[in-house]
Amino acid sequence: MEALLLLIALTAVFGVLVAPALRRRRLRKEAEGGMRQTLDPSSGYGFVPPQELDVRLPGPDPELLEALEETQRTQDWGPVARMLALTSDEWELRWQRVQSLAGAAAMELSQARAGGLDTADATSGEAPGGPSLSKEPRPRDARWLRNWRAQQPGDAGGAQVYAQFLVWQAVADPASEDHRIVLEEARNICRDAAALDPRDPTPHITELFVARYLGYRTADFESLWSEVRRRAPHHMGAHLVALPYWSQQDSGAKERADAFARTAAAQAPEGTLLPALPLFATYAHLPEVNMVRGLYQSAEIETAIEAAEFAVDQVEDGHPVRPHVLHLLVCFLVRAERYREAMEALSVVDGYVGALPWADSADPATEYAGYRALAVAGWEATGGSRAQQPPTS
Repeated sequence: MEALLLLIALTAVFGVLVAPALRRRRLRKEAEGGMRQTLDPSSGYGFVPPQELDVRLPGPDPELLEALEETQRTQDWGPVARMLALTSDEWELRWQRVQSLAGAAAMELSQARAGGLDTADATSGEAPGGPSLSKEPRPRDARWLRNWRAQQPGDAGGAQVYAQFLVWQAVADPASEDHRIVLEEARNICRDAAALDPRDPTPHITELFVARYLGYRTADFESLWSEVRRRAPHHMGAHLVALPYWSQQDSGAKERADAFARTAAAQAPEGTLLPALPLFATYAHLPEVNMVRGLYQSAEIETAIEAAEFAVDQVEDGHPVRPHVLHLLVCFLVRAERYREAMEALSVVDGYVGALPWADSADPATEYAGYRALAVAGWEATGGSRAQQPPTS
């Protein structure tokens, strides 16, 4: 009997106090969700909120993120060194990971210099993201990369990441008095890294950046390019890095870039991403005023889009450079009002914005989110809905 009375009392309390509170909470959440959907029409499609978009990577790489987060938390270079060593001779993946590690280190150092130094709590002895064995603060200022290079000078991975890190440093501050000196140091470390593992094209690809910013003569650039081609003739990342050298804004640049891209695409065997290269050449030479619909529905751009779509369909879904192509396709497909195809591409790469064209913006996440919203609005305006959302490509 006492148990029954207790049950009745609990039911009454729930009905009078708890249920209305839960109902108010549910209504508040529904109102907030409706507001978010009004402000961002893509929010109902399961896309990642703009503030959570990852600017470090073009697409998912959980192994890299796990190693990088552990290294940044502890400032111990061991996790990323082991991860990169296990990448071995997967040259496209290795290039992408070297780029991302170097970019993360450059971003970490930049934030520290700007006053956003992230340290462990000196009282609790805890580092951001977990406990620390030390009672001293652990500054997050990319010292893990400097230590890696200093403590393991014979590690090809450490040399490769450090060389690319220096390139990012120089590119971020082109007006600096040390700009040329930093690039020359990067070139020297590229050559050290190449000697440590002569099979690996990665340090030669990093030197392609240096060649562009130091203005290598054509003969010197072509000699360097032949070293890359000898090791990895169909490496999409290498072609993406080489293309801007031919796209320098002077007389004949568009013709040279187009010829380079078309030749690479024509000579590519099946199962590579190189047929997508002409789309990147087109992007490099878009006119300043380029939102005119007719431009993106022209035969030239339509051919480039279809070749890029063919390329991403021919490679494995996990190809490390495939997201780079899909991101650029999103931009062109939205502008060409091909919204279903844009939604298909978005379903694959959403959550990551570390790629062109977003990387050319001062705020990549906002730029990407804007295009995503346009894709959703266009999709719905042409009869699409969440229930009919295109499947993942």
